[in-house]
Amino acid sequence: MVPFTIATGTMHFAQNLFIRIHTDSGMIGVGECSAFPMIAGETQNTCYELAKDFAAIWKGKDALNIEDRMNELHLSIAGNYTAKSAFDMALYDIAAKHAKQPLYRFLGGHQKDIESDLTIGIDTPENMAATAIEFVSKGVNMIKVKLGKDAKKDVERIKQIREAVGQKIILRIDANQGWTYEEAVFALTELGKYNIQFCEQPMRKYNDELLPQLCRISPIPIMADESVFTYYDAERIIRNHAAAYINIKFAKSGGIHEAIKINQVAEQNNIICMMGGMLESRVALTAKVHFAMAFDNIKFYDLDTCLLGHKEDPVIGGVTYKGMHLQLSDAIGIGTDVDDEYLKKLESIVI
Repeated sequence: MVPFTIATGTMHFAQNLFIRIHTDSGMIGVGECSAFPMIAGETQNTCYELAKDFAAIWKGKDALNIEDRMNELHLSIAGNYTAKSAFDMALYDIAAKHAKQPLYRFLGGHQKDIESDLTIGIDTPENMAATAIEFVSKGVNMIKVKLGKDAKKDVERIKQIREAVGQKIILRIDANQGWTYEEAVFALTELGKYNIQFCEQPMRKYNDELLPQLCRISPIPIMADESVFTYYDAERIIRNHAAAYINIKFAKSGGIHEAIKINQVAEQNNIICMMGGMLESRVALTAKVHFAMAFDNIKFYDLDTCLLGHKEDPVIGGVTYKGMHLQLSDAIGIGTDVDDEYLKKLESIVI
């Protein structure tokens, strides 16, 4: 893939893992995760090694008992939610197939319009503005801008982007924990004049106790991302009035099972959620669109993972883009798989 830069580092390739779970009834569930070491502390290699252990734990167990299966993984090792998310996804694929329903319907949802933003990685203000113009020329209505390297230069980045695209384009910003508290106060105050929809994760998550006062100061609503991995994180952030919105990602939550709980506690407290991701292929992207369609409290969509420099698309079926709108078929389960000829070129193991 094309290198992608955020505040905490540059990803030179997508670190993804694909799994298939085979049941004795002949049903197959597929799952994918995308490791992002600088955010979740996992790599493609750690996910691959844990996948072998997880597969051994589940052999001979009931695939439809999702809660027990996921609890077994949580008891076997703490954290490592990215690796766990691939297994969770495969179980939900099996469950929806068993119910003979598309995943979104199995989760209680319905087809609805999903329009994603498109992300600009950190670069010079001039290059980022040029990229924004290119996006708009292709019909992009919402742009997410990565910031967090240099607060003063970040203000210049947004100034040039806003001047380049005009006032009608929705701009979202994401500092990926890059600012100190003082830098966040400066940047958010200065950026308030540029009509920004929200700012994701302005500070390191170890500064979460400073988020309530930052929320009170900031003219831009703050969205918690790296600060919320699990339901318990979401509960804490909401209890402390530490964010206006929450970004749900399977790679942080460990998959759909925990993501449902995060969205539920958010909805109960009138906190809107966004469906986000790492650098997944269309396998996990399809699962994310199903999830977004299933829950009306998810109103923001950052579902451009496949458009951020992937050089190949070996995925069969699944979600498709029409401009930045995402469309699903009514195939049962997640409704996607990966081409076997492509998989033959990759390292793999059967447990």
